[in-house]
Amino acid sequence: MDQAGPLLRNVSDTARWAAMYRARESERPDALFRDPFARRLAGERGERIYATMPGRDQSEWAWVTRTHLFDRFITDQVAKGADLVVNLAAGLDARPYRLPLPASLRWVEVDLPAILDDKESALRGEAPACRLERVRLDLADVTARRALFESLGRTARRALVITEGLLIYLPPDGVAALARDLAVPASFQDWVLEVVSPGLLRMMQRKLGRQLDTARAPFLFGPPEGPGFFVPHGWRPAEVRSMLQTARGLGRLSLMMRLLSLLPESNDRQGSRPWSGVCLLTRGGT
Repeated sequence: MDQAGPLLRNVSDTARWAAMYRARESERPDALFRDPFARRLAGERGERIYATMPGRDQSEWAWVTRTHLFDRFITDQVAKGADLVVNLAAGLDARPYRLPLPASLRWVEVDLPAILDDKESALRGEAPACRLERVRLDLADVTARRALFESLGRTARRALVITEGLLIYLPPDGVAALARDLAVPASFQDWVLEVVSPGLLRMMQRKLGRQLDTARAPFLFGPPEGPGFFVPHGWRPAEVRSMLQTARGLGRLSLMMRLLSLLPESNDRQGSRPWSGVCLLTRGGT
């Protein structure tokens, strides 16, 4: 708590928390990625939020691995011909400024007005590598988001949707509805997202529930079906990368976590075992 109330006030403040992990990684000599804007975007409030979160050091590998995997999936899909990236709940992501993207690529960030205003202010004077647009929209407004998706879909040949750090805050029926809406525009061909198991969801709720409940941003989504959750809603898993296995390959795990990573795991249905993955979905669910 600070003098004005809780540090983590709403779901947008979680973007400052995430930016601090990117800042810390970027300052390592062996960084997996470089985000020179992350500490500026997190600001002093982000530093204080990070300092108050339980288990912040033990979970750093997961935040860093997630960013690394999203970076890889995005650059791969752009290289394969994606001409539009739609970043939903973009928060303080600075990928249009830090990734090697073609100048012809169109990148559209969608988020609440306040967080996008803050980002624009912090990045004023910086030049993105591609054609960047920002849309101020509450994704909970179903009519408005459907209209946006339809409009964007008409302007692209092959669009990539990314939802980093969004779905876990939505109830399962809300995720299903979003998936169905994203499956409507024919040009929305691919979708990068992360998913956690029910077991990991419960662990995260126990560890961080008090802080997130105060911010009215509880963790809600950890489907037992795993990536298969999206199949009935129009999307098929094309590639699933385990966060734990990836982090082991990157050399970012403690001894205890390295031992855990040796246990067999499934990229399909999930249960009580902690698991998380970053997934590339493609059109074609039934």
